[in-house]
Amino acid sequence: MSLTGIVIGAATFLTIGMFHPLVIKAEYHLGVGSWWGFLLVGLGCIAGSLFTAGVWSILLGVVGFNSLWSILELFKQRQRVNKGWFPEGPGHKK
Repeated sequence: MSLTGIVIGAATFLTIGMFHPLVIKAEYHLGVGSWWGFLLVGLGCIAGSLFTAGVWSILLGVVGFNSLWSILELFKQRQRVNKGWFPEGPGHKK
């Protein structure tokens, strides 16, 4: 019996779950300018996945693409803040 699929599925689920509050906190404290960090982490993980094998390669790819997706979510979070759905943090410039 192989558990690889279940491990990757669970890791993907947990990664998405961790990036959601990370995006909210990054936008609150740092503003949308923190998108560079998500870009660097994403590209770094994707590059790392090219040089590893097996499950680690897959997990790095999942984290990398979740990080890149978080850039879009960061700007959407700014819109949610502007609508009043989330509090405005010190990372917002007036």
